[in-house]
Amino acid sequence: MSFDDIFKKSFINTVNMADLSVLQTVTIFGVTLLFALYIFFIYRIITRKNFYNKNYNISLSAIALITAAIIIAIQSSIVVSLGMVGALSIVRFRNAVKDPLDLVFMFWALAVGIICGVGLFDIAAILSIVVTGTIFLLDRLPVPQSPMVLMTQGIYCDMEDSIVGIVSQYTRTYKVKSRNITPDRTSIVIELRVKDGRELIQKLSDLEGIEYISIIDHDGEVTFNHSLLSFLKNLDDWKGFHL
Repeated sequence: MSFDDIFKKSFINTVNMADLSVLQTVTIFGVTLLFALYIFFIYRIITRKNFYNKNYNISLSAIALITAAIIIAIQSSIVVSLGMVGALSIVRFRNAVKDPLDLVFMFWALAVGIICGVGLFDIAAILSIVVTGTIFLLDRLPVPQSPMVLMTQGIYCDMEDSIVGIVSQYTRTYKVKSRNITPDRTSIVIELRVKDGRELIQKLSDLEGIEYISIIDHDGEVTFNHSLLSFLKNLDDWKGFHL
């Protein structure tokens, strides 16, 4: 018996599975769709406090279904599986993932598609329960308050002591990260931890010569801005909003 005969008997013939019936195929896609919808709603709940991307969420459901279809096709023939490897190897995704949690949901959708594609629905259910419980548990754990960055700019060169004095009244944890002082300008960057920066911004805005104030979270989100507060102060008919 030649090597080709051994290869065909032990590999190709064993990999070629019996054709799935229409009912089995519909069952696989139906169960995968249920898991895809489950992932869709979990992602919507988790991201309710952040910027929700509906298109990405829809893509997660589609990824699970497409992956299941690929697995079914791969099981049907070794030739198809090799063709899939060649076709998918040229695909490149260059978009950066903005939130690491989005990557978790993407791998979850891929795993569900692969597992459901081979008919292991119980494993997909256990995986979904464990992942959901882990995400919600870790999301509820208290975390230390993240530091913020206070950026100020004034028209006088001797404003640093006044700014730092006001900051010390609202927080004990602060550090001057950068200072730029010229004859007609003072720019100071302070890292601090404060629960509510609104009162701090209002107090600093009362200083004579202040041109610009911003408190920025560590992820780059502007929390309070002196220009915005000045604009809101002028809205006398703004109901329910008091500075």
